[in-house]
Order: sequence, then C-alpha cells, then structure tokens
Amino acid sequence: MTGRKRAEQLPLVLPSAESTGRDDFLEAPSNAVALAAVEAPRGLPNGLTVLVGPPGSGKTHLAHIWAARTGALWQPADTLTERLEALVQPGAPDRIVIDDAHLLAGGAGEEALFHLVNHLRGRGELLMTADRPVRDWGLRLPDLLSRLSAAAHQPLGEPEDALLAAVLVKLFTDRQVRIDPGLIDYILPRMERSLDAARSLVAELDLRALQLQKKITAAMVREALSKDLDTDPGPDAS
Repeated sequence: MTGRKRAEQLPLVLPSAESTGRDDFLEAPSNAVALAAVEAPRGLPNGLTVLVGPPGSGKTHLAHIWAARTGALWQPADTLTERLEALVQPGAPDRIVIDDAHLLAGGAGEEALFHLVNHLRGRGELLMTADRPVRDWGLRLPDLLSRLSAAAHQPLGEPEDALLAAVLVKLFTDRQVRIDPGLIDYILPRMERSLDAARSLVAELDLRALQLQKKITAAMVREALSKDLDTDPGPDAS
C-alpha cells in the first residue's frame, strides 16, 4: 500500500473550534438589525423576541451573545418539557434562550412553552431562535400562537459576498488551513448563499486536502460543489 493510499484511508482530522463570542461575530447589513436587537440596552421588546433565519444564518451565535451579555440560561428545545418545572420555580433564571423553538410545535412542547411564556411575562425575558416566523411553525394552541405572534421578529437576511468571504476565511482559519485568497473569489459565485453551506464546504475541502495531503485547489472546490450543485468547470489552480 502506498503512502498516498494510506493517507486517503486514514486522514488526520484536526479539531476545529467554532467560537460564539461577540468578538467572533461578523457584522454585516444582513444581520445588523438582529445584532442591534440582542445588544439593545433596554432589553427585548416586551421581553419576547424571535431570531428568524435559515440554518447557519448566525441566529444561534446571536443568541449566545445575548445569553453571555445578560446571564441568560441556555435551554435546548428538546429538553424544555422535562425541565419546565425547574424553570418556573421561585429563584429560577428570569432570562432564557430557547434554540430551535420551532421544533416545539405540534407536540407536548407547546404546553411547556406556553407555561414558560406566561411565567416570564412581566418578570423576565425570553429569546428564541427559529428557522421560520411563528405563524409558520404549525402551533396548535391558539393562545400560544397569539402570544408568540406578538413577539418581535428579527430576521437575518441572505449573507452578502463580503460576509460570505469573511466567514470562509474564518472557517478555514479555525481549521488551521491556509488557502489562496484567489480561491475565495472562485468559491463565492459558485456556492449556495448560506453560512451553513459555507461550513459544509469548508469541512469537505479540509477533509479532502488531508486525504490527499495537498493544498486546496479549484479542482477540489469543483468536486465538493458538484455533489449538490451544477458548477462552472472554470480553470484549475495549484
């Protein structure tokens, strides 16, 4: 077995760290309004806000920023029902984040969310993230739908080229990968326009480069993108 084949079969996958601090958040026009909302000194409007955006849009990062600034409790949607009793006890945190809150629709989680919203009303704040507006969650409880529909919705828009480029550079840097700046310009018009797609692409390219023990090239980019998208062949780069 050659050294190259051995490298392809047993790639050394280095850990990558994704930071969620304020200094690591990349500001852009597409997220400026949502960022201002989580940093507003007066707090959330009526104590209730929903950050809305597709996977990888930055809404979870913004929720982490708000939680760190306010000391809020981070509450995943999938464990809300079992933790509800503790969350409504005297002395429980009065600022809470629920990530992926839309997942609570259509099940027992709706009752738990309704009780939590009522508990915090007038005494605390609730920040939720979701991939769609409340009206599209499919909520079955009319009272919960009414309460949440009145919440401030902060949408995160489609990322601009400058933001996507900065995210790509950061993702490669987090993985300790050096990449030719020209390849960033090559990737931008060919990739899906989302931060989630940028994450997946960088992970794929990092793995492939480790397998081949080579620098990332345009040929590798085309191969990675062709799994999901039709791309322009374009010139190769070495």
